[in-house]
Amino acid sequence: MAVFTPVSAEALAGFLTRYDLGEATTFKGIAEGVQNSNFLLDTTRGQRLFLTLYEDRVDADDLPYFLALTTHLADKGLPVPRPIVDRGGRALQMLCGKPACLIEFVPGVSVTAPTPADAFAAAAAMGAMHAAVVDFAAVRANEHGPAGWRRLAGLIGESFGAVAPGLSAVVDDELGALAARWPDHLERSTIHADLFADNVLLMGGRVTGLIDFYFACTDLRAYDLAVMHGAWAFSADGRRFMPELAAALVAGYRSTHPLTDAEVAALPLLCRGAALRFILTRAYDWITTPADALVTKKDPMAFARRLAWYRSATVAEVLGE
Repeated sequence: MAVFTPVSAEALAGFLTRYDLGEATTFKGIAEGVQNSNFLLDTTRGQRLFLTLYEDRVDADDLPYFLALTTHLADKGLPVPRPIVDRGGRALQMLCGKPACLIEFVPGVSVTAPTPADAFAAAAAMGAMHAAVVDFAAVRANEHGPAGWRRLAGLIGESFGAVAPGLSAVVDDELGALAARWPDHLERSTIHADLFADNVLLMGGRVTGLIDFYFACTDLRAYDLAVMHGAWAFSADGRRFMPELAAALVAGYRSTHPLTDAEVAALPLLCRGAALRFILTRAYDWITTPADALVTKKDPMAFARRLAWYRSATVAEVLGE
């Protein structure tokens, strides 16, 4: 269960006095999330909300950006849970010594084996998100972009061998290849940067929630689709590519936002970068997460297999054609 900081009944009661929400009727920790403490809250006024306490893995200085972005998207009518403000209009609070926020509850479930229809709907929601952020002025650098890849690779160093033999050479080779060819000329936008299937809630074939914006940043717009491609269009272990899901992602995105010719041409390279990003972040967690931690470590090689596929893939193959 993702509860790293407990909240007592007394602390919760005092916290709720800042809002016009009534009192708590039920309050329980939930398993969703691996970085923060999350609770489900019902109130005497019939409202269901999430309470999130932001733990040390989230930089508190970034929280105003994330909350401003999700508020902006909710205001635009997108299926993004809205941060709840107190009587003074503040969304970001302190509770039990941690930054905290109440967030609107949205119904829906994340799918573990998405269908092409699920992929189409999710990518269409991403396209609508990209359209909605045209007038979002805040900027945040991508900590897991090309500069971040080199930093993480340096931190991992000789420990790559503890993940898999030969992985260090693969990473070094790919870092050099991407540095020489990275398409920085493409259009930039606010992006989600982590839209895996578990960050999309669906109900009845409709997207009811885009969640977990804690990697959102300003970067190449098509890179967002590349991240989603690697997350959705392969089996979990990265051994099997599913062209029908890739085609559905591209078609769904194009139903709400255009892809330029330059973005389409760059997709294989962008997908390579996205795969490298998750090799590195997973490898870093693999070697630094304590054995008794509550977080389940994810296999970096699942994305090494994706990278191997992308390195020889044509644009048509990436598009699922």
